[in-house]
Amino acid sequence: MTRTAAGYHASVPSGLDVGVVGCGFAGAASALFLARAGHEVTLYEEAPVPRPIGAGIVLQPTGMAVLAELDLLAPVLERGARLDSLHCVTKAGRTLVELPYRQLAPEAFGLGLHRGALFEVLYNAVRAAGVSIECGVTVEALERNARGKRAIVARGERLGSHDLIVVADGARSALREPRLVRRVRPYAWGALWFLARDPERVYTRELFQVADGTSRFVGFLPTGVGPASAPDPVPLVSLFYSVRMDRVDELRQRGLSAWKREVSSLDPRAEFALEQVTSFDELLSSSYLDVVLGAWHGDGVAYIGDAAHATSPQLGQGCNLALVDARVLAECLLELEDLRAALAAYSRRRRAHLAFYQLATRWLTPFFQSDRAYLGRLRDALMGPACAITPLRRQMVATMAGIKCGLLFPTLPIASLVPALPVARESRP
Repeated sequence: MTRTAAGYHASVPSGLDVGVVGCGFAGAASALFLARAGHEVTLYEEAPVPRPIGAGIVLQPTGMAVLAELDLLAPVLERGARLDSLHCVTKAGRTLVELPYRQLAPEAFGLGLHRGALFEVLYNAVRAAGVSIECGVTVEALERNARGKRAIVARGERLGSHDLIVVADGARSALREPRLVRRVRPYAWGALWFLARDPERVYTRELFQVADGTSRFVGFLPTGVGPASAPDPVPLVSLFYSVRMDRVDELRQRGLSAWKREVSSLDPRAEFALEQVTSFDELLSSSYLDVVLGAWHGDGVAYIGDAAHATSPQLGQGCNLALVDARVLAECLLELEDLRAALAAYSRRRRAHLAFYQLATRWLTPFFQSDRAYLGRLRDALMGPACAITPLRRQMVATMAGIKCGLLFPTLPIASLVPALPVARESRP
């Protein structure tokens, strides 16, 4: 097998028989990489009909580099909204954090994107690659058959046996081997999301957030124009509101008008978006888990995406780490013919990158989402001055961009991660 700039393509007809569980970003990207590498891939998805749904995500340079390898960056850029910076202020309007991507490299930027837009691009590519897709299948267990292969078990039946199973069924996966699990712990805080039409582009070029202590936090993410299948390609903005998950009912009891007044008090520009919310039922509720595994592989099994390392979304890295997982797993299988050695290499190569982001997210989240008011005061006192120190600001931007591999300054090489970004910059002025 040979690797080209467009991804992985087979130069020999033989390969592994791979089962991928889950058709999210991690599963779809992994299925695509592996199918293009000449492996026979079957993708198992719980939804009867996979559809492009959800609110906004942030694609970082890492995630965009993976999509560029797959020849999928251009259609994603067409649906997304360029982000030049992250900007977080207090309720009084004082800047807490302002992190411009240009601090990393002149051509670097982020991309606000509808989750469905990325799903649609990946899913269409998976189908075009000849991957066998089995929908409406809830995988309950993985078993080893008499020939030593891993079998997919659903509804008490073995549906297929494979040389390799890639587990990509999300943070609440039931397929993780107990011996590997170090932590599966819910975060107390989650978020309510609403996808609003923003034809006037009130929110543009930056991920804008307002923090009022640690208990009130709201953000606005320019989200592009949604999936290509959307009937009306109008600019969108994703509004997200931080909330303790055990207080959602209390929030509902206070009433929609009270919630709207609170959000508007944090950013009056949000009035146009709030007018589009007519019921609490229109708000998507998201809760999060902190998932830590001792290794991201077992015997004939690889864990990727949130199934392997779910975190709080505070650093906006979830989909990007998942895409990099898929890329690295494919690289290891390409370079090492022995499956056990390839899976061990996958865990080894992902360790530093994932360990940093799991630790950083766990450490940072209480400063923005918690009941510890003193952490908010500490954050407000220190983050602004820290951002004014150029070396520290550069490290913060590197963290935001997804390229950090350790606390004391090591990073992934930016030149290898943004091969298509100068062109993308011209295409999205």
